[in-house]
Amino acid sequence: MIACDFDLNITFISCGWEGSATDARVLSSAILKGFKVPNGKFYLVDGGYANTQSFLAPYRGVRYHLKEWGHGRRRPQNHKELFNLHHAVMRNHVERLLGILKKRFPILNVATFHQIENQVKIPAAAAIFHNIIKMHGGDEEWLENQQDNIDPATFVNLPNDDDDNHQENNFLENNLNGNNLRDQIAWEMWNDYQQ
Repeated sequence: MIACDFDLNITFISCGWEGSATDARVLSSAILKGFKVPNGKFYLVDGGYANTQSFLAPYRGVRYHLKEWGHGRRRPQNHKELFNLHHAVMRNHVERLLGILKKRFPILNVATFHQIENQVKIPAAAAIFHNIIKMHGGDEEWLENQQDNIDPATFVNLPNDDDDNHQENNFLENNLNGNNLRDQIAWEMWNDYQQ
């Protein structure tokens, strides 16, 4: 699990879970280990998470992915579609960050023979180095001109359960409040959009 700010700085990372772990289980563990949402704030999360006041997920069953909004497609028809469109744009920042990390640190793309207790430290170390590079004015332009230093034939697709709809959310009892907050934001966006 990874969280970032609008400048693509990593603000939180949780490592060590197997790819088969559900998003809710990983989040629950992170919260138990001290991950906090600042008062009055919330994180945007993907559809694998329960919607709460602290973690706003997109509306299910409503157009979401940016490719569905491509050239020539119709404009948002209601507050839920508009919310999902803006949510997808913001979530794209996290996807961009993950792409930068994997390109900057190719070891994240391959299976290693390190002991498991060392393997789980690699993403955290990459996150720290990424933030240091950003802090000192590093950019991503040099990434475009790098030769792959790991043969792509040796890449291993890492498991990803973003599409799972598991809802292990016994620790997230404020689902209704999250739905109300999301609806309030979506309606405000829709009203502004209509004007």
